Amino acid sequence: MESFGSFRRKFAPWSDPAAKPFISFENVTKKFADTTVVDDLSLNIFHREFFALLGASGSGKSTLLRMLAGFEEPTSGRIKLDGQDLTGIPPYKRPVNMMFQSYALFPHMSVEANIAFGLKQDGMAKSEIDDRVAEMLKLVKLEKFAKRKPHQLSGGQRQRVALARAVAKRPKVLLLDEPLGALDKKLREQTQFELMDLQYKLGLTFIIVTHDQEEAMTMADRIAIMDAGQIMQVATPAEVYEAPKSKFIADFIGNVNLIEGEVVKSANGMAEIHAEKLGLTISTETRENLSAGQKVWYAVRPEKTRIEREKPLDGSINAVEGELWDIAYFGDMTVFHVRLDNGFTIKASSMNAVRKTDDPFAFDDRVWVSFDTDAGLVLTA
Repeated sequence: MESFGSFRRKFAPWSDPAAKPFISFENVTKKFADTTVVDDLSLNIFHREFFALLGASGSGKSTLLRMLAGFEEPTSGRIKLDGQDLTGIPPYKRPVNMMFQSYALFPHMSVEANIAFGLKQDGMAKSEIDDRVAEMLKLVKLEKFAKRKPHQLSGGQRQRVALARAVAKRPKVLLLDEPLGALDKKLREQTQFELMDLQYKLGLTFIIVTHDQEEAMTMADRIAIMDAGQIMQVATPAEVYEAPKSKFIADFIGNVNLIEGEVVKSANGMAEIHAEKLGLTISTETRENLSAGQKVWYAVRPEKTRIEREKPLDGSINAVEGELWDIAYFGDMTVFHVRLDNGFTIKASSMNAVRKTDDPFAFDDRVWVSFDTDAGLVLTA
């Protein structure tokens, strides 16, 4: 059997023009009274894809999920699943299942009874139900807890029971609405990898709604970033982070220094951008077709910068001097806020690759922040 890692590296049906989408949202709009929650949205999702809908509260991501589940109907447009138009099909007849943040387990039922509930409702034979429940318990590693009630389980165990119940009916698509929000950070990170492994083993299409960027970046094959009912970008986690389409995306995903500037000149894949707030003309590589005098934004991630006590000797490196204003130690990395003499603050970070308890920098130190010509990205919108 092909390994999970090998499968994830090769899996990219969205790059194949001949690949047929498994789920299609075609010009879907959803209005509640005079409020447009989803606005003329089109999106394709492929079979066996782990897809994330990421956005702030009110962006429309949960409404999109609920329309796919059948709990809401589009005001206009249509949704297709495996070639079937879902218009007018009630939730219980759709080949999808949804797992909610609250888990919604029956408190008076045992673990195995909770998992078996939907199968009994479908009229499955008892012997088949017993086999399926045993299979699900093994899959989520809860065989020893089959007779327990939900209140006798930890939060992570209840989450796995809800997951087992959701996939026991073999839906074509599993919808996850903020499924890990009730878990603590360490357990949430562990469960993310368990979900990825489970999705691969079952060969199902998973769609997760989340506002947690790290969660989406960790689990998803692709991410759709939503804002005000529209999709701002659909791409792999690496593409969203390293090649955002706009300053909105760059600012939304991770930490970034967004610096407004004006193009001085641009030729042969290089540009010079005057950034007044830095007091510097940035030299950068770019694929954008830029014109002198054009307003742009330069985006550089803190980890793509360096922080040093002395000015870099290489004159081609972009460098600014300032005062170390804030230091945040996260264990694996340290983030520095450097305030320039004009009051503008730039963020830098460094990995703590060597074990130590003291820091080479202190508050109020004069330092230099530098970055190479290929460190950042020029954004025109």
